[in-house]
Amino acid sequence: MEPGSSGCDIINSRTYLHPRERVFEAFSDPVRLARWWGPKGFTNSFHTFDFQPGGQWQLTMYSPDGHDFKNECVFQEITMPGRIVIEHVSAPKYVLAVTLEKAGDGTRLLWVQRFE
Repeated sequence: MEPGSSGCDIINSRTYLHPRERVFEAFSDPVRLARWWGPKGFTNSFHTFDFQPGGQWQLTMYSPDGHDFKNECVFQEITMPGRIVIEHVSAPKYVLAVTLEKAGDGTRLLWVQRFE
């Protein structure tokens, strides 16, 4: 997935002072992921988290104003420690590609979210 080719992409990047393996673990460990996934102030319940290609991920995100958002995803690609691709199969439909690149002693995270 090349960023910007569809016109329906959200692209973010950030550099962390941690090695790629540690950043990858923050995505692959459901206990840790549930603590930070989603917008600021949201909390999560993970119902299914099968972290392997073809594995299901079902979760509910709870907003600070009391709304619940059910999400269903499928892990499309997992390449440790550099890439995770997730297909969000519930609305809104999108594919999220997370790429982790070495950046000095840390890691540059590139997040490309392509909507239908």
